[in-house]
Amino acid sequence: MSVNFSPAIVRRGLFHSLRFEILAILVAGVFAPLLLLAFLEGGWGSAAAVLWLTQPAVVNSSVGVVICALVSLIILRRLRFYPGVAVARSILPVVAIVFGVFIAVIAGFRLDYSNKLIGACFFAILAVRFGITAVRSRAKGLLYYLVPGGRVDLVKELRGAPVLALQSQSLEGLPDCAIVADLAADLDPRWERFLAEAAISGRPVYHYKQVWEAETGKVQIEHLSENGFGALVPSFAYQKAKRAIDLVLSLMALPLIVPLLALCAIAIKVDSPGTVFFRQVRMGYRGRQFHVLKLRTMTEGCTGEDRALSVTQTGDKRITKVGAFLRRTRIDELPQVFNIFQGDMSWIGPRPEAVGLSRWYEKEIPFYRYRHIVRPGVTGWAQVNQGHVAELDEVDEKLQYDFYYIKNLSYWLDIVIILRTFRVIISGFGSK
Repeated sequence: MSVNFSPAIVRRGLFHSLRFEILAILVAGVFAPLLLLAFLEGGWGSAAAVLWLTQPAVVNSSVGVVICALVSLIILRRLRFYPGVAVARSILPVVAIVFGVFIAVIAGFRLDYSNKLIGACFFAILAVRFGITAVRSRAKGLLYYLVPGGRVDLVKELRGAPVLALQSQSLEGLPDCAIVADLAADLDPRWERFLAEAAISGRPVYHYKQVWEAETGKVQIEHLSENGFGALVPSFAYQKAKRAIDLVLSLMALPLIVPLLALCAIAIKVDSPGTVFFRQVRMGYRGRQFHVLKLRTMTEGCTGEDRALSVTQTGDKRITKVGAFLRRTRIDELPQVFNIFQGDMSWIGPRPEAVGLSRWYEKEIPFYRYRHIVRPGVTGWAQVNQGHVAELDEVDEKLQYDFYYIKNLSYWLDIVIILRTFRVIISGFGSK
């Protein structure tokens, strides 16, 4: 269903407002680290804390990081016309460059500064910026005006974006907005001239597919030539870097995960008879099969070959009481740290399907095997947007999310997925 908005009533959502951004950046990105460090230095309200806050190095650093926070905010606000979460790719470079200039100024003028404060605020501001981006995609923000013709009406189906149809070939009176057209269609010459004039004037002009993909987080699946995957192979450089990060994080996580797994093992054994761990054959990287490791959450399981038994239904009677909690919080997935260490999985990627399900999907859905071009993950883009699926039409939508992830494989999308995973864990979204 299409929702249209009058220019008089279109307003930016809370997460798109300048006031919200300034408040979030200054409070969580600057003042919170500042107060935390003051507490660590001398305790709340103590003379030592006050003395630390009034040191020239702390004062200089505080003023500098506030300026850095506001300058990076202004620069990233200028990129707000990028639809969806695509602007996230600019966050790390922009913040890093601004802080780099700040450090160069401090060094050049030989001013006193606090390494602890600058470092803490740098990472806090990054976290806040990615956090805002993670929640923004579902809030009304950028206003789109559509040029009639071709398949541009597909953008009208977007639920989270204000969309209006252009009535005349004039820029006069148009509010702050982006213009969307089917640039591959045979448009009327008057609209072609209008698009050229809009681009010259500095207004953002997008192809409808770019907007649809960025706003929905999905890629339309028609045939490969239309998917825009280029050579159909994601960045090898980033995949190698990601594998190294997976190994490091796996080793760091083990000391934290092992005690938690021990507690879960006791709860599982007390709750129901059977083994603590559950192993199932899944389809993995480049179509190779592997045994995924999970905590047992059901009274009976499946090896992965039987398609019907591999599907978890809503209210599945096989799920135990402890298992329901483990599934809702995703704790049952923690043993997969060992799959990550072995190289069968990544922390982030399309979820690996049971072999029986995978074979069925491959027969029913074209290009399904393409999702195996990257390592499967513990969490992924489809999981934080859609949750658990079982029916064929839901799998088709899930595949669109997976293809979007593969097409946009990058550090910024992985960070957005990590932030949204925390929301999934807290809310239990998509679990069965």
